[in-house]
Amino acid sequence: MNILAFAASSSQQSINKTLVTCAAGLLEGVEVEILDLNDYEMPIFSVDRERELGHPPAAQRFFDKIGAADALLISYAEHNGSYTAAWKNLFDWTSRIDRKVFQDKPVVLLATSPGPGGAGRVLSAAVSSAPHFGANVLASLSIPSFHDNFDLEANSLANPELERELYNAVITLMSVREATV
Repeated sequence: MNILAFAASSSQQSINKTLVTCAAGLLEGVEVEILDLNDYEMPIFSVDRERELGHPPAAQRFFDKIGAADALLISYAEHNGSYTAAWKNLFDWTSRIDRKVFQDKPVVLLATSPGPGGAGRVLSAAVSSAPHFGANVLASLSIPSFHDNFDLEANSLANPELERELYNAVITLMSVREATV
């Protein structure tokens, strides 16, 4: 089973990348590829640019990565209550290749932030919109107050209840493997 994991953030110090990497590490017996959104930079999307450029190769590479995966694990950063510009731009370009960006894949959606909201607004938006773009959302989880709840040295959640919730969310991806065996 191949899991594609990424943080919907371009920050080099992304706490969402830390979270998604930790979450991926909870899965046993699967192959996980962790993407960096910085490898998919493109001009800001517009229909004028699309007419001029067509589909950028980076958008096609991203779409192909999703297509090759059995399931997805995504952690959303929140900028001003919404998606990051990096994610929104990549998503916009990719959705022009095929509206079903997520290609009917099973998906676990996560989010975290330094504050008590845990990027809950962007996670809520993602959970409600993802099925319209071909995602089969199996679970979602927001981790509030990242720096209070995550042990960077151990690369794990320091809060046992949140650790259990994270495990229960990501383990739903294993049901996909069992269904395909």
